[in-house]
Parts: sequence; structure tokens; C-alpha cells
Amino acid sequence: MRLTRRSALLAGPAMLAGIRRARSQGTANEIVIAGSIPLTGVFAFAGVGVNDGIADYVKMVNDAGGITGRRVRYVFEDTAYRVDQSVAAFNRLTSANRANFYYGDSTGFAKAVNPELRRRDDILMAGASFATEINDPQNFPQQFMAGPDYSEMVGVLLEYIQRTQPGARIALVNSDTEFGRDPVQPTEQMATRLGLRVVEKIVTPPGSVDVSTEVLKLRRANPDYTIMHGYVLAPLPEFVQQARQLNLRTKFMGTFWSMDNAGWARIGQPADGMMGVMPYRYYYDDAADAPMLQRIRQVRSEYQSSPYMQGFLTAMLFCEVAKRTIEANQPLSGTNMKAALNSIRDYDTGGIIGTPISIPGNTIPVGRVYRFDASQRRMVGEGGWIRLSRTS
Repeated sequence: MRLTRRSALLAGPAMLAGIRRARSQGTANEIVIAGSIPLTGVFAFAGVGVNDGIADYVKMVNDAGGITGRRVRYVFEDTAYRVDQSVAAFNRLTSANRANFYYGDSTGFAKAVNPELRRRDDILMAGASFATEINDPQNFPQQFMAGPDYSEMVGVLLEYIQRTQPGARIALVNSDTEFGRDPVQPTEQMATRLGLRVVEKIVTPPGSVDVSTEVLKLRRANPDYTIMHGYVLAPLPEFVQQARQLNLRTKFMGTFWSMDNAGWARIGQPADGMMGVMPYRYYYDDAADAPMLQRIRQVRSEYQSSPYMQGFLTAMLFCEVAKRTIEANQPLSGTNMKAALNSIRDYDTGGIIGTPISIPGNTIPVGRVYRFDASQRRMVGEGGWIRLSRTS
């Protein structure tokens, strides 16, 4: 059931509307969310936003009375985006607190801690990684991601391309990292299935590099779309600007970590037309069916990043899972909580995602294509939300 604007502003989505009861139980029983959060280091730009998003949602829940009367407590440590520090933080936080949920900072940490999660069976984990490898309920049964995996992100782009320009020519550009290589093989398979042609594949080092040779390769291949993955921002602006100088008509597309509005707004006019996939609405979206974004704007008057939205939604799903498990009179085990997660069907996130979501496995296979409009200095939606029924 869709919330009214008034009710959502007062209490958030459906979960918040029902958590006021059982106040008399007090706070003896807590729901604990713990996290390995990169507040310093190369990934701090994301970690700060994630941390604020989780903390804000936890406060909203507690202000509304908790989860069936149980308060939610959020504890975290800075990891500087290092796997060894993340594992050490996990050990300390879960020893000192009876954690029910955990937020991890990287794919490396998600893989390192997975055997311990399976052994303990008392924690459900999500995190910053959208690695395709983790989208495997059999091998990662106590983990999920609050969005599509990297292959599904590219799948959304390919679905959009097929609907917009059937038979289009595509170039793939990725960083020479595990992150960059993640969706390459599935992308080729999906493109073939959709009748799209991959005409060039380019690999670059991560970060700021000279891309003049790579841009000449794009010129020779003459793709209609160039999908870039495995980067945060650089060298995407260099590709876009040099391609413009050579009058290339290709449309550049990115994935989640390169699609935050703030970075492209700083670049301005040269970034006009940059496209990509985003699993969430942007902070400034004032759609009538996005009351939670309005509530976030009441709490945070300045622009909040896409990682903030990811952290906020992750906390929302943690709390929804706890509520469902408790109301089913089941222990908060990892197995029970994962089953509760997978029971989510057509769930209204209060507009964080612009369509009701279901979580049949380890991901939310939904996204929307956005385009940067330099005149507005904003990403604007292109077409509707795309739900993937299959990803390979």
C-alpha cells in the first residue's frame, strides 16, 4: 500500500508506521547495527555519506519508538578502506556488542568475513560492494546488497539502449582492477541476447591517466554508446572531453560509483549529456511519491550523496527485516533474517527507489538511467525504472 504524503512525513515508510507499539517493553532488548566504515582513506568520500545515512535512519526509527519497542543502536569503527582493519573492527564490534546486522566496506571484506558469518549464523550483512560474485545466495547466504550488482547495473543500461536504439554498437571501457573486470563477461552475453554489438573493449589503469590513445580507439570503432565501469570519476571526464574535441557522437555511460551528482556538477558544461545507471533517486528529487526524500531534506538541508542514499536504504532494510522476523516470533538468526529479507515483495521505500522493490535473492535488480543536464547542474531521469527479470 502506498503511503500518503502526510503519513510518510510523520513516520516514514510502512515499517515506521508500525513500530510505535510495545513501548512498555523498554530498551532492554536492542537491535544492533554494526559497521566497518571507511571514514578516512581513499574511500572516505563514500564512507562519510554511508555513515550519515545509516545514523539518520536509525534516529528516525528510534524517534518513532523503535522496532516493536526495541531501540536500534548503531556502532561503527573507521577502517580506512583496508581489509585487515575491517576484519579487526568486525571482531571487536561483534565481541563487544550482540550485533544483528553488519555493514561492510568492501568486496574484499565481504569475502574475507563470509565464512565467519556462515559459522555464526547470527548476523545479516550488507555493504558498499555490489560485486556480482556476492549475488550468490548459496555461497553468500547471510549477505545482500541494497541495489543491483555490477552486472545488473550494466544490464539496466543495456535494456535502456535496446529500447532506445535497437541494434546499437557498444564499446566497453573498464579499469584494470577486479572492480573494473567484474561485469565484462556478463555484459557481452547480455548484449548478444539483446541484439546489441560490442565493437570495442578498452582497459585502462584506474584513476587519472592519459586516455588520448584510448579515445582514438573509440573514434575508429565509432560506437553509439560507451559503457565505462570500474571508476569513481577519473578518467571519465577526460574521455568525455577528448571525445567531444574529436566530434565523437558516442554517448558515455557509467555505473553507480561514478554517478554521484556532485562530481559532475563540479565539471559543469563539459559533462553535459553524461549518462549512467542509478539504483536510487537523487537527494533533490521532489516527486510526489518520494516523501522520504522530503524528510531527508528536512534533516539535511544540503545535498546528500548517492552513498548516503545507499546507507540510508540499507538501514531501512535492516530494520524491516528485524521487524518481520520479530513479528513472525522467530529468533534473529542469520538464516531467519535472510528469509525475512527474501519475503520482501513490492515494498515501498518511501521513494528512495522510484518503484516498489522485491528482493528474491541477494540484490535489488532495479535501476534507472539518468543524464547530466549542465544547464540544471543535475542528473535527470531518462525513461522509467527498469526491473531486470534475468541478468545473463
